[in-house]
Formats: sequence, structure tokens, C-alpha cells
Amino acid sequence: MNKLKSVCTALAVALSVTSASAGTTINIQATASAGDWVQNFYEEWADKYNAMTGPDGTKIEVMPFQAVVPYRETLDAVANGILGGDMSAISYFTGRDQLFSIMGDLIAGYDTVDQVQTFCQYGGGKEFMQKVYDETMPGKMHVVGCAAFSREALVSTTPINGLEDLKGLKIRSPEGLASEVFKRAGAAPVALPYSEVFTSLEKGVVDAADASSYINNSAAGLYKIAKYPLYPGIHSMATFQLVLSKDAWDSMSEADQVALDVWFTAMFVSLARASDLEDKRIAAEDTAAGDITIINWAQEDRDGFRAIASEAWEAVAAKSELATEALNTHKAFMKTIGLLD
Repeated sequence: MNKLKSVCTALAVALSVTSASAGTTINIQATASAGDWVQNFYEEWADKYNAMTGPDGTKIEVMPFQAVVPYRETLDAVANGILGGDMSAISYFTGRDQLFSIMGDLIAGYDTVDQVQTFCQYGGGKEFMQKVYDETMPGKMHVVGCAAFSREALVSTTPINGLEDLKGLKIRSPEGLASEVFKRAGAAPVALPYSEVFTSLEKGVVDAADASSYINNSAAGLYKIAKYPLYPGIHSMATFQLVLSKDAWDSMSEADQVALDVWFTAMFVSLARASDLEDKRIAAEDTAAGDITIINWAQEDRDGFRAIASEAWEAVAAKSELATEALNTHKAFMKTIGLLD
């Protein structure tokens, strides 16, 4: 019965590029959970793209986290035609190669979202990701772009007032670079998907979590149990990608391809702006209500954490040639904008 149910489910999601009354619809699985603030934003912007391409153009559907396949399987699903595209955190694929960890979130490396977006668009980030897929999944993937939208707020059930307070804490963290940084800082990282953060904090499986933006964490109800968020964040600025199967990309007209490229950039710039405003609004409301204690680390502790992180960059990058190349791509760009000597 379970096998039959799985087959029916697979048939129900149909093909990655499905026929519509006019044009085609490309199904893209994202990282955000159904109903949360970011997923709602994605869906609103999908409507904008569909309006841009007109009645006869390509349409997109942005589906929530694990709507079709588990989050670590989206790349294979795209390559095999089960999904038309993936729009998720690059670091989710660290199990394949540490390059995904380096490209997915250079922990404590960048100061602003705009720096990460510029790296992706003009600093070699997008081109490097295309090279990765050309080498690892030749002829299967087209990279539309990559971008970040938030310097994430670390949520915690206990005060973390500085670097020393990380020691001994159980922290939800993605595999790879983030885990390595927290481990070097004395914490005990635990790999969990975002969808399991709430219950893990509630049950004491973890004390804190590298989760998402302040507004997304608030919308997910995390501050009901984790009342000591670090904001502005100290660590994570996750980078997301939009990749389509080569077949899906080739099925689009040139005009629709250009529209998708422009749409992705515009959406993430808008998402970053909206998220920043919402972060500040909700943080101010939480501060005024007095139930949540927002912690902003001193610059000395931030500098100490970055020093630990930079050592971890090198250690993780040494694990593969592509990871080394990924870090060198970052460093070359960072030197041009004055983040590295």
C-alpha cells in the first residue's frame, strides 16, 4: 500500500515542466516552509513573473520546502526531470562536496547582504556555480543566479552574551562550514533542517539554532521558546540559488529566460529590503513588549568570532579542489571591496 501511495504521489506532482493552457509551467522547489513569511513572498513574486511573461509565456510555480522531494535530493530531482528547478540554500548540499558549504555561507565573512548579492552577480559567484554543475552534472543544470537576503538572527533558549558563552551549547547548524565554526568556538553543532528547529528547541534537543531572518523566526514562533535572539546576527548570511534543469531552461523563449534572470535579481533585492524592515519592526515590538531579550554582541566578540571563522574557512576548503577554488573566488572578490588585505 505504501509503495502504491508513493507511486500515486509521484504521478500527482506530474512532470517538472508541465503543459498549461498556454505555454508551460516550471515547478521549482524552495527552502521556505509552507505558509511562512518567505514562502508567501516567493509565491507573490512568482505571480509577478507569470504576469511578465504574458498569457502565452512560461509560467513558474514556487513550491515550499520538501513539497516533492527531501531537501537534500532536489539537485538530483532537477537533473532527472522530477523538478524543473531548485531555489534553496546552497549549503544544504554540503554532503556532496565542501564547495557547497563555502559557497552556501561563508560564515562571518561578509558584512552586508548587498556584498553577497554583488559577489553572486558581478564577483564570479554565479559563474563559479555554473562551472560546478557543468563538472558534476554535465549538461543537466543551468544556474539562473544566487543571492542572500538576510544576516540571520541566531535564536537561543539561553543568553549568549559573547564568544565565551558559546562553549558547551548545543546549536542547530547546517553541515559543513557552519558546524566547523561553531565547533571551533566550543559549541556542539547538531545538523537539523529548519523545519525541525521549533520542536528541537522545545524539547531541549538543542539550546540554540542557526535558523533564519528575525521576521522568519518570529513568524515560525521560535521566540515563544527561544527568548534570547542574537540580532543583528553574528554568523550566517545564507546564499540561495536558482537552478533549472537544462531541459526546462531550453524550453523557454529567450525573452522568458531574460525575464527570469531579471526577476530573480529583483526578487532577492526586494526580499532583502522587505526582510530588513520587518526584522527591525518586529525586533522593536519585541523589545517594547519586554518578553524577549535581544542580544547585540560587542565588536570585540564579533571580531573574535570572525577570526575563528576564517581559520575554519581554510580547513574546510582544504577538503576538496572545488572547495579551495570556491574560497579563492570569495577571497578575490573580498579583496576588491576591502574586506581582506
